[in-house]
Amino acid sequence: MFGTEGSNVVILTALLLFVVLLVIRIPRYDRITRDRMLAVMFFAFITIFFWAIFEQAPSSLTIFARDYTQRILEGNAADIFKVVNSLMTIIPLGIITWVLILLFRKTFAKYALSNIILAFSFLIIWGISIWMLNTEFEKEIAEVPASWFGVLNSLFIIAFAPLFSKWWESKYNPNANMKYAIGMVLLGIGMACVAIGASEIPVGAATASVSMVWLILVYFFHTMGELCVSPVALSYVSKLVPGRMIAMMFGIWYLAVAIGMKLAGVFGEASEGIASEYGLSYFFWILTAVAVGLGILSAVLYPVIKKLMHGVK
Repeated sequence: MFGTEGSNVVILTALLLFVVLLVIRIPRYDRITRDRMLAVMFFAFITIFFWAIFEQAPSSLTIFARDYTQRILEGNAADIFKVVNSLMTIIPLGIITWVLILLFRKTFAKYALSNIILAFSFLIIWGISIWMLNTEFEKEIAEVPASWFGVLNSLFIIAFAPLFSKWWESKYNPNANMKYAIGMVLLGIGMACVAIGASEIPVGAATASVSMVWLILVYFFHTMGELCVSPVALSYVSKLVPGRMIAMMFGIWYLAVAIGMKLAGVFGEASEGIASEYGLSYFFWILTAVAVGLGILSAVLYPVIKKLMHGVK
């Protein structure tokens, strides 16, 4: 439409409708409610760029893993990877199997056929997993798939979410701005890791052999940032927005996420041109600067946003 792609038209139309609705609705509320909704707008703005950078995982970071990372392991390194990969597969499957067994005990009498089908399906999953792991152990060398690094996000969430939960429950629980600030800075640190790892790649190079440690660090810091931002975002929307506007503001929040995902694609497309002219490391340093800059902005604006929130914690 008018030379613009369909996805852009949808996002821009939704954004325009959102602005129109805000202009119509916000003046109807008292000053405190208006201020709180402005605070939500600030968090939504930061959220756009958080997901735009975080979602480089399936695009530029996966390309980096595929073309520029040393993924062939031999000897002890290959054995360690095989063991770690096996544990990452078997332990979650074992936990889910135990949960299903407990579920079967409570529901089998009433839903026998459904439970049998579910159990049979899960046996197939176990068979595929064991076959895959056995095939890997029969190889003398191990080649880490480029997509394997994406699994680290789930692994780190499972491992560290309880620690963050304890942190939020303690007296050291940071305020909303600082959670966003910490999350964005951690996001920037992750990008800085891959930028440092890519610093020795010549401009225009099609392949390289960078250590996979840099990618592991990226996913570690990005997951820590996600644990600071993602779980608390919707909580603040529900606390700050009046009841009549909650449904719309939740929709707007996911619109912000959608814009972030779209920007992630734009950034990913731009990475090739930037890499060919300035080097891949330069692209990652740009994302680092954006993330850290927004983190600092969030921290600096703490007094302003705290005033707008009017006591909501």
